[in-house]
Formats: sequence, C-alpha cells, structure tokens
Amino acid sequence: MNENEILQLIEGKKYKQLKNVLSEMNEVDVAEILNPLDPNTTLLIFRMLPKNLAVDVFAHFSVEQQRDIIHAVTDKELNYILDELFFDDMIDMIEEMPANIVSKILENSTQEERNLINQFLKYPVDSAGSIMTIEYVELRKSMTVKEALAHLKKIGLDKETIYTCYVTDRKRKLHGIVSLRKLVVSDDDILIEDLMESEAIFVNTHDDQETVANVFKKYGFLALPVVDNENRLTGIITIDDIVDVIEQEATEDFQRMAAMAPSESAYLDTNVFELAKHRITWLLILMLSATFTGRIIGKFNDMLQSIVILASFIPMLMDTGGNSGSQSSTLIIRGLATGEISLKDGAKVLWKEFRVGLLVGITLSLTNFLRLLFLEKVELLIALTVSLTLIVTVMVAKMIGGILPIIAKFFKIDPAIMAGPLITTTVDAISLTVFFTIATALLGL
Repeated sequence: MNENEILQLIEGKKYKQLKNVLSEMNEVDVAEILNPLDPNTTLLIFRMLPKNLAVDVFAHFSVEQQRDIIHAVTDKELNYILDELFFDDMIDMIEEMPANIVSKILENSTQEERNLINQFLKYPVDSAGSIMTIEYVELRKSMTVKEALAHLKKIGLDKETIYTCYVTDRKRKLHGIVSLRKLVVSDDDILIEDLMESEAIFVNTHDDQETVANVFKKYGFLALPVVDNENRLTGIITIDDIVDVIEQEATEDFQRMAAMAPSESAYLDTNVFELAKHRITWLLILMLSATFTGRIIGKFNDMLQSIVILASFIPMLMDTGGNSGSQSSTLIIRGLATGEISLKDGAKVLWKEFRVGLLVGITLSLTNFLRLLFLEKVELLIALTVSLTLIVTVMVAKMIGGILPIIAKFFKIDPAIMAGPLITTTVDAISLTVFFTIATALLGL
C-alpha cells in the first residue's frame, strides 16, 4: 500500500485497517508518513502502533514530534519508551529538548540512568563521547566460545549491535575484539583470549567526531570502540551515528563555504530572522573587505580615465580569479576532510597548484588574447596587458585557493571558512593590483 492510500485511511478514520498496514511497515517509513500530520493525529496513530514498533518510530521522529509526544503521553508510556530506546538515541533527544521536557525525562529515569545521562552530557559537543552508545557486548578473555554464545543469547536483544564483541578485563580495559562470525564457526571449548584480535582500533572519548568518521571511512567498520584516557572501554560508536555525523559535517562545510554560520535547523523550519542572523555576519565582513578593492581602483582612477577600455576588463579578471581560487579550495578542503591531504603536504599542494595555474592561465590567456585582437579589435598592448594579467591572476588564485585551507587547518580553523567568498575577495584585490601594475609598465601610464 502506497503513502497516498495510507493517508486516505487516516482521513477516513479507518483505524483498524490502518493499524494492520502500519504494523507491517518499516519504522522509518511510518515516521515519514506521520511527520506532516498534526500533533493530535500523530499521537492517536502512535498509540495504536505495537509497542516495539512505536519505540522505533519515536527514535526517527523530528525533535518537535518527540517533544509533542512526551508532552502528551502518560508517565507509564514514557517509561516504556525510555526503557526501550537505545541509550545514544535518548542522549541525542535530550540534547535537543527544552529544559521542561528534559526534567520530565529525568524524573522518569532511574538513578543509574540519570547518572549515565549526566556523564554523557558532560562530553564536549561533537566529540566521540557525545555520540557513543553503551549498548555493546562485552566478553572476558577467560570465557570459552560456548560461554560467550550463551552470554550473547542472554543479552543480545538489548544491544545495538552484536556483530562485534569487545574483550575486556575486570577493570574494563580493552584487550581486543572478536566477531560474531568467528564465535559461531569456532569450537565450543576455545578460549576468547585465543580467538580475539588484540590489535583493536579505537578512539578516545574526546576525539572529534570528524576524526571518528575518518576512521570509519578508512577501515569500513560497522562499529568502533571508544575508550577513556586509561584505555577503559566506555562505549561504542555505530555506523548509523557516523552517517549522521558525515551528513552534519558536510552540511556545515557547505554553509561555511557559502559564507554562512552553520545551523542544524531545517531550512523550512527556521524563521527569517534566524536565517538572516546566520548570513549577515560574513556578508558584513566580506562587504567591508571589498573596500580594499575599491581603494585599489580609486588609486588608479587617472589611468582608467585616460584609457577607459581598461575598466571593461576588470569584471572578467576578477571573476576568473575568484572562480580559479574556488576550484582549488574546493578540492583541497575535500582532501583535508577525507584525509587524502595533511598539513605536511602544503609544499606539494603549492607546487602542484602553481603548475596547474600556469597551464590553465596560459590556455585562458592565449584564447583571450586572440579574441581581443581579432574579434574585439583591441590594441595590441592592451590585449597583451589583459592576457598577461590573466596568467598571473589564475596562477596566484590557484595557489591561494590551495594553501589557505591548509593554513586554516594548521591554526585549527575549519578549512571551509577559507572557501568561496573569502578567497574571491582576496584574489580580487591581487588581480586588480597585478592588472594596474602591468598596465603601467606596458602602456607607460
């Protein structure tokens, strides 16, 4: 049954048939169908769902829907949701909720859960500790395969993943990992110590989530252990959380590259004042920085008045320089984000962008020279002035676009800030200075 038919069942109040249909659907699809409905209808249908499905659907609701549900349900219903919800999903929810909702959640949590929640909320924002879960399978080195499998059968349903098990000692220090596949195919009397991989890859609770994402991408993990400074296993991070992190980091980079302050709110759910606030700061900075360009033009005003045609080439030179710099910065920012490029590669990037800029600049310059000379019928020295400026501008823009993100990374600034508008403004000032300098030398002004 498609979404339109389900919506017709909702409109026709055919709840019995609706319940049967939704019970057979994936929780993500159910949440998507309920998303645009009014709070009362959402709550009515939510209460009709089987309990296990309802919890899974709740985890995929928007923050606003979760808030409305928590407001409306009884303490008994809330207790069931909190008991069945994976711990990392509960932490994500609490971080987004207003204080009154958080209070209600904490009131319906056990003392142990409150302690854990407070511990998780103390981790730095965007750190590995803030996105990990405590629902993992922990084994002891002294266990046999038979004991380990029995342990898995006993606790497996309550864990977020059982495909990788983590081997610890009594002090919970991480000693290795063992896969479910290896447990299943091994003899019952073999010790876990003899099966485990002792060279386990892990991250620290205070590692940045972007670093964690790079580890997942590099090794293709489904889950990754998280340890504290004493190498004690604290939690694990699963691939579904990292997909969210990658999406979030990519969105932030796009926003910064467009000279906007990052925002996690959906576009249509954000009011115009909030959107304006996120955009205006960088626009003000870029507008004020553009005054340098105006001063350069003002300084050579006499030259422009004597040879008016020179002014007509300024937009082309500035646009070409800005576009060239943006091309390079986009590639370098992506390389830094994926780990393909590191800080030590600065000299290599500079040398490569110099050569790329030289090739591109010569090609553009030659094309432009022929166009000006034969199609526009411009004087030889003016065509030569514009074409030489084009070579230098493209070369400099490529090098600046390549090195600025690396410099930003060195100073622990997000490299995406050095993209697009900021590089364009920098290159504009340089291209004008080069243009008027060459014009002065060739035209004798």
